[in-house]
Amino acid sequence: MADTFKITLASKREKSVLRRHPWIFSRAIEKVDGEPKLGDTVEVYAKNGQWLARAAFSPHSQIRARVWTYEQNQQIDQSFFLQRIQTAYQSKSALINNSDALRVIAGESDGLPGLTVDLYKDILVCQFLAAGVEKHKAEIVAALEQVFPQLAIFERSDVDVRQKEGLKPISGWLKAGAQTSTWINEAGSQILVDVEQGHKTGFYLDQRDNRLIAADYCKGKQVLNCFSYTGTFGLHALKAGAEHVTNLDVSQLALDTSAKIYQQNQLDESKYTHLNADVFKQLRQYKKQGQQFDCIILDPPKFAENKGQVIRACRGYKDINMLALQILKPGGFLLTFSCSGLIEADLFQKVVADAALDANVEAHIIEKLTQAKDHTVLLSYPEGFYLKGLVVQKR
Repeated sequence: MADTFKITLASKREKSVLRRHPWIFSRAIEKVDGEPKLGDTVEVYAKNGQWLARAAFSPHSQIRARVWTYEQNQQIDQSFFLQRIQTAYQSKSALINNSDALRVIAGESDGLPGLTVDLYKDILVCQFLAAGVEKHKAEIVAALEQVFPQLAIFERSDVDVRQKEGLKPISGWLKAGAQTSTWINEAGSQILVDVEQGHKTGFYLDQRDNRLIAADYCKGKQVLNCFSYTGTFGLHALKAGAEHVTNLDVSQLALDTSAKIYQQNQLDESKYTHLNADVFKQLRQYKKQGQQFDCIILDPPKFAENKGQVIRACRGYKDINMLALQILKPGGFLLTFSCSGLIEADLFQKVVADAALDANVEAHIIEKLTQAKDHTVLLSYPEGFYLKGLVVQKR
């Protein structure tokens, strides 16, 4: 019989668990009974002896336990994972009708803390980012095989955040497929996704809705797509009737993939340019040259990985937004994003406002944007909301 481990919270530290927030920090724990190891299941009790939850223990992380369930009779086994995966997939697949790719599991928001699962047509890509899901990897994979029997499964747990959990980076097949790249459909466009070498799990599914929204602002326009990755904002812009798109990225691999995607979708080569350059430097170069655009898209990578990087991140966001507003034509649109969860929406808006002030331009928010519908946010876990976007018009 497996050992039973117990953690008791300090006085008055049970409130967040009762409100069903899935994280229990080390400072909230008064006592640990037994010696739970990495990913072991622990019973969580309040100071008064009330049973609260069943959680995964992580001895190396400040987030010392992540809640699996608030139901005392629910065991953490393959049937548990199967039920969670089926529920999430059924809910989300009903939301997405314009693509054969979607986020199946979004960690804590789908009741599986530390697990990300993305579906790309015929490949599932998983990230095991916390001790609990790493401990139960075999059961999770077996459950995924049961829900998606025909699909290959690739792991992309090659991320720094695993170090906080005492885990090493790892990547490779969990259930081998024919190849590590696949073409997905998004609103009638064909997009090549490389699940082995691509960013994150291979693609940015969270921007799906925003790519189509952005396209409407790009009709008949000269468009600059910064941090373009594989160029999909530009792809939809051209299909919507953009006059010309410049995709700007520092990764030649991403730009080469973008070129393949544009060729596959039979786009006019005279209407787009792929430019390998640092965005910060290139924006300054455009300003120096006096070059302007009708529409600029800023979709940078995460600038803040921890709280200590927030101030520096804000400076980075302010810099690129100021430069973009300076080279944006009057009447033009800036679509600017932050995927840094630590940069709250109000703070991001303030940073963009400061950028407009320093650029000496008047700008108005036309629309606020967020992550795609399959990146749901559990109400008791607001940290699941991370992608913020603003459509700003320069006057």
